Amino acid sequence: MEKIAVAPGRTVKLHSPFIKGIRRSAWLYVIFFLPFLFYIIFHYAPLYGIVLAFKDFNIMKGIMGSPWVGMKHINKFLYDPYFWKLVRNTVLISVYGLVWGFPIPILLAIMLNEVRHKKYKKIVQNVSYLPHFISTVVVAGMIVNILGTNGLFDQLIKLFGATPQKWLMGPEYFRTIYIASGVWQSAGWTSIIYLAALSMVDPELYDAALIDGANRGQRIWYITIPAIMPTVSILFLLNLGRIMTVGYEKILLLYNGATYETADVISTYVYRRGILQADFSYSTAVGLFQMIISFILIVSSNQISRKLGETSLW
Repeated sequence: MEKIAVAPGRTVKLHSPFIKGIRRSAWLYVIFFLPFLFYIIFHYAPLYGIVLAFKDFNIMKGIMGSPWVGMKHINKFLYDPYFWKLVRNTVLISVYGLVWGFPIPILLAIMLNEVRHKKYKKIVQNVSYLPHFISTVVVAGMIVNILGTNGLFDQLIKLFGATPQKWLMGPEYFRTIYIASGVWQSAGWTSIIYLAALSMVDPELYDAALIDGANRGQRIWYITIPAIMPTVSILFLLNLGRIMTVGYEKILLLYNGATYETADVISTYVYRRGILQADFSYSTAVGLFQMIISFILIVSSNQISRKLGETSLW
């Protein structure tokens, strides 16, 4: 076996199992390196900026030169009269999205799994997947064109003698519009995960249940649903961890002064304070608070899931 000297008295085997493994999987390591580099640059390196939450940032002095203020900005946010409104809106939008948006992909996957006509099944799958590939900006534009003043929906209800409403100007309508559009956009794509889990179910289980006299509902209840429960548990835990992190993109595109009462969430507040008002230290403190609550939620829910069942993230 060929060897190479790296230091006096030390050699490395060029054909050791470790080197052979790297050579054999070289392209896999290359493929892995790109997402690894992405997360390092855009997710871990920026963590250094968290220190701004504990400083009065001065752009002339830089991050390290700015004076420490401790918990000043976090306390300022906690005692802000607007604090509870932001938390309420964030939690309500997330919870409503979880209540309506989480079970629909499961139901869609179960229904698609029961379809035996392959051509019809493919058509339904393609139609349900397509909204996922539409950008948030385009979706917001579609919502404005449909629900805006004299939009398509107003024109339709006029035909039936109903009075048009200012749908996008009413705070009572905002959450419904936001969640319904989110479910429409993501349900089909999310159902792929459950369909993948169902593809691992042994068809002989269904055949045996059919021989035993089980109807379709019983086969779904005793075979299909238990088969996807581990996947359901994992995705539910991940969704719980995101309760405090409602995305700001679509909200920014849809909300206005009239809907702030129900539409303004922590992420949009951080955007306004950090980007528009250049209050970097305060917005960083608010974002840090949001991340801490999300971390506590996902750890707690994981522990509860581990105690109640056998499924957990770690």
